Amino acid sequence: MDLPDVIEYFLSKPGAEETTPFGPDVLVYKVGGKMFGLTQPDEYPSRINLKCDPDRAVALRDEYEAITPGYHMNKKHWNTIILDGSVPSALLRELIDLSHELVVSSLPKAERAKFRL
Repeated sequence: MDLPDVIEYFLSKPGAEETTPFGPDVLVYKVGGKMFGLTQPDEYPSRINLKCDPDRAVALRDEYEAITPGYHMNKKHWNTIILDGSVPSALLRELIDLSHELVVSSLPKAERAKFRL
C-alpha cells in the first residue's frame, strides 16, 4: 500500500474523519474525536503512526525493520510504519483496523456502537 491507499483506507473506517490539529502538514485521522492514525503527506519516505496493543507493538518492531516506536507518540502504545513496501498490505490494513478498534473501545459505551461495523 502506498500513502494514498492508506489514506483511503483510514477514511473508509466507520466514523473516521481527517483533521489537521497540528497544522496543514500533518493529517490526523480520528474517530469519536480521538486519534487512531497520523501521517505527514509531504514526508519521504511516507510514514504513518498507528495505535497498537503494547505486546503486539514490540513483536511487530522485532519482526519488521520498517516498524519502529511511534515518532513523537507514546512509544508503548504507538508504532511508526515506513511505507517502503516491506510491510505487507494485508498487515497494514489489519493494523489500521486494530488502531481504529482500540480507539473505539476506549469511547463511552453509548458511542461505541456507532463506530463498529
